[in-house]
Amino acid sequence: MRRAHLLASCLVALGLTLSACGGDDDGGDDTPGAQDVAGGETLAATWPLTGLPVKGDASSAKKHPVMVLKLDNTAASAPQEGLGSADLVVEELVEGGMTRLAAFFYSELPDNAGPVRSMRASDIGIVKPADATMVTSGAAPVTIQRIKDSGIHFFAEGGPGFYRDSARSAPYNLFTDMGATAKAAALDEEQRPDDYLPWGEAKDLPKGQPARTVSAKFSGGHTTNWVFEDGDYVNQNTYAADGDEFLADTVLALRVQVGDAGYTDPAGNPVPETKFEGSGAALLFHDGRLVRGTWKKAGVAAPLKLSTKAGELTVPAGRTWIELVPAQDGDVTFGK
Repeated sequence: MRRAHLLASCLVALGLTLSACGGDDDGGDDTPGAQDVAGGETLAATWPLTGLPVKGDASSAKKHPVMVLKLDNTAASAPQEGLGSADLVVEELVEGGMTRLAAFFYSELPDNAGPVRSMRASDIGIVKPADATMVTSGAAPVTIQRIKDSGIHFFAEGGPGFYRDSARSAPYNLFTDMGATAKAAALDEEQRPDDYLPWGEAKDLPKGQPARTVSAKFSGGHTTNWVFEDGDYVNQNTYAADGDEFLADTVLALRVQVGDAGYTDPAGNPVPETKFEGSGAALLFHDGRLVRGTWKKAGVAAPLKLSTKAGELTVPAGRTWIELVPAQDGDVTFGK
């Protein structure tokens, strides 16, 4: 799979020397001078989910919306297919202490992606800012109603592109051809979605502190571990197929409030609901360093805004993995 990477000159601030450190999420804010930003401008020559430049004479305006696939994130899903083609990934808490992935596809659409699993009410705040179409196995009736009421379009099993892999066991055998599903979601004309994150350049980041390892612990015990090596953040406990991993330029951990969705899964586990609106602590990991700040989101459909005490904070253009870590009993730790 083709991987989008920033040029080395955009990724690394010259002369930066990393020193060993360790720590955890103890709040706080970086206080260097504010970054120079473009005032929210977006250009058709950059991709909305990565901020990276479009190659050649192509345009980032396409005739399909952003497609967000709900991807299982347990050992039973291995090997996950298509993750390496995603532009951006959001990891969210689900019942039983497990997590599920919302994989955003726009610049590239894989032939095979999955295992496809069900959506949650948490997805409303994740998907709405991109005006995206969801790809899902379905959902509980109460969730489907809330998704519809929010105005989010979705394709479920039986829709274009969906198929069952006979070599796998249900419910981990549902896959889709993302190109076929996106074709069914065709827009009347080519459109460029708004930028999902406030994109910027690595050179404008505050200095922060060294942090080459990252662990995002979710309620219930699941932890996603990252190591910065050879210019990428590598997920140490990924279930992706070999060669199809999501290599992140940035890991953005956001501390979020989590409530009760009001129903249980078939096993009797309460279903949590991530509240992706409001504000909280933000930890931006890039180039082996951590910059602390805060995030704000005025509503479920509002764009994400980041800041330090000194002013606006932008995300270096590239592939980003967002960890929505519960503020109540989750944790984010890091080390050298």
